[in-house]
Amino acid sequence: MGAEILNYYQTWLEKVEDGALKEELERIRADEKAIENKFYKELQFGTGGLRGEIGAGTNCLNIYTIGKATQGVADYVKSMGGKAVAISYDSRINSDVFARRAASVLAGNGIRVYLVKELMPTPFLSFATRWFHADAGIMITASHNPAKYNGYKVYGSDGCQITDEAAAKITRYIEPVDCFAVKAGDFDRYVTEGKIEYIKEEVEEAYLDAVQKQSVWKAEGLKITYTPLNGTGYRIVPKMLSRMGLKEVNIVKEQGKPDGHFPTCAYPNPEKPAAMALGLEYAREAGSDILLATDPDADRVGIAVRTSDGYKLMSGNEVGALLEDFLLARRQENGTLPADAVVIKTIVTTGLGEKIAAKYGARVINVLTGFKYIGEQIGKLEKAGKAESFILGFEESYGYLAGSYVRDKDAVVAVMLIAEMASYYKERGKTLFERMEELYAEYGTYAHKLLTFEYAGASGAKKMQELLKELRQEQPKEIAGLKVEGYVDYLSQAQRELPKANVMQYDLEGGAQAIVRPSGTEPQIKVYLTAAKTPAENARELAELENAMKKLLSAE
Repeated sequence: MGAEILNYYQTWLEKVEDGALKEELERIRADEKAIENKFYKELQFGTGGLRGEIGAGTNCLNIYTIGKATQGVADYVKSMGGKAVAISYDSRINSDVFARRAASVLAGNGIRVYLVKELMPTPFLSFATRWFHADAGIMITASHNPAKYNGYKVYGSDGCQITDEAAAKITRYIEPVDCFAVKAGDFDRYVTEGKIEYIKEEVEEAYLDAVQKQSVWKAEGLKITYTPLNGTGYRIVPKMLSRMGLKEVNIVKEQGKPDGHFPTCAYPNPEKPAAMALGLEYAREAGSDILLATDPDADRVGIAVRTSDGYKLMSGNEVGALLEDFLLARRQENGTLPADAVVIKTIVTTGLGEKIAAKYGARVINVLTGFKYIGEQIGKLEKAGKAESFILGFEESYGYLAGSYVRDKDAVVAVMLIAEMASYYKERGKTLFERMEELYAEYGTYAHKLLTFEYAGASGAKKMQELLKELRQEQPKEIAGLKVEGYVDYLSQAQRELPKANVMQYDLEGGAQAIVRPSGTEPQIKVYLTAAKTPAENARELAELENAMKKLLSAE
C-alpha cells in the first residue's frame, strides 16, 4: 500500500464526523487491502454520474463524496447563471440521506431545490426537471445493482442525462473540492426558508397524465402480477394500472414495499431470472396473464408471459421489438403515425428493429449504449420541431420510452404499453410469446446473449484496462471460427456519425456479431453477442462465441 493511500486514510480518520463511517474506518485499521480498495482512487464522475459501494473512503458513496460531487455541480450550475435543481431518490440504503445532503449543499450555495417528498422513479426526476425549468436534476440511485451499491446521476435542464462535454466540465469543478470543506447548512432551516421546496402531488399527476397520453389501446380483462422489487414503482405503477381500469392486479407482497436491502433477491434486476422467481410463483398461483417487474428506480421493466407450456420470460430485445411493431401498427391503424416516424435504439440492440421499421416506412436511428444518447436524439427532434415523429426508444437492457415528456427510459409508460399490448393480443387469442414467434417467422430469428466480466478492486481495474488494450492492438481475424467481416473501433472510427467511445464491434459471417465495451459505472467488461440463423444454430453459435470471449477476457 502506497504512502499516498495511507495519508488519505489518516486524513479521513481524523476529519470524519459521521459515527458509522468513523467506526468503519477504525475497523479496517489493520486491513491494508480494505484501505487500498477504499482509497486507491476517487470515484470517477462521468455521464452516468457516480456509482460505487456505500461506505467510507474516496472510492465509496458517503455523505462526503456526495457533498463533494454536489459542490462541483453547484459551481457548474452557477457558472451558467443557473438557479434551480430538482432532486429525487430511490429505495436504496442512504438514498434519502444522500438526497438531503445534496439538497443542503445546493441550498447552501444559493440554489433553489425542488425535492421529492418521498422516493420517486428516475423518469419522474427527468419530468420534474423539465416541469420546473430547473437547470439540472440529481437522481440518487444505483438502478438495478446489488444492495451494497448506490449512485448519483446528473441531468441537464432538458431532463436528459448529461453529455460527455457537460460531465467533463462538472469534473473540473469537482476535482479541487475538499470534501470536508463543502458549503452546506441545516436542511430543516432551508425547508422553512423555502430554499428547499417539496414537490407537490400535482406534478406527479401531470407526469401520469403525460404517460397516459401515450396510450394506443385499452387494457381490459387482463390479469397482472406486479413486483416493484422493493423499489420506487411500489406506489406509482399500481396507481397507473388503476388509471387504466385494470382491477385484477396482484402485488408480490415480499417485494411490495421499498427496502434497500432487497431481502428476496441479491440482484434486483429484472434482466435476471432469479429476480423474477418470486413474482413467477405469485403469477402461477393467481393465474395471471402476465408478470411485470420494475427495477428499484423504476426505469426498466421485465416481463414473463403465461403460455400453454407455463410462464416464459421475455428479453429486452424481444419486448422492444414487440413494442415497436405494436406502436407502429396501432398508430398506422388509428391515423396517428407521422410520415417521418422515428425509432431510436442502441447499437447493441436487436437488428429486428430495422426490419420492423422498414415495413411501416419508419426511420431507425442507432446510438451508443446508454439511454442518454436516445434522449439526446429526442431533443434534436424537438429542436427541429419534429418531437411528434418520435415513436419509441429502446435498448436491450429492458429500457423503453414512448413520448417526449421525459428524456430517459420509463418503466411506468412501458408497463402501460405492455399491458395494452398483452390485452390486444389476448383479445385475438394469442400471447406476446406467440406474437414474438410470428415476428421471427416474418423477419428471421435473432438470438442474443449478454456476457459480463467482473474485475474487482485496484488490481482488477488495472487488469481490465490491459485486456481492452490488448484486444484493440491484436484485432482477431476470427472469433469462434467465424470470420470477422467488419470491425469498428468507436474510439477511432470516423465513418459513423456517433461520438467516440470505448467500444469495439465485430461483425461476423452469417449475421453474427460481438460488441465489447467497459461498463461506464462498474469495473466490468460487457460483451453483446448476436446470432441470426435457425434456433438450433443460434444456440450452438452463441455457446461457441461465449467460450471464445471468455478466453479473450478472462480476469485470471
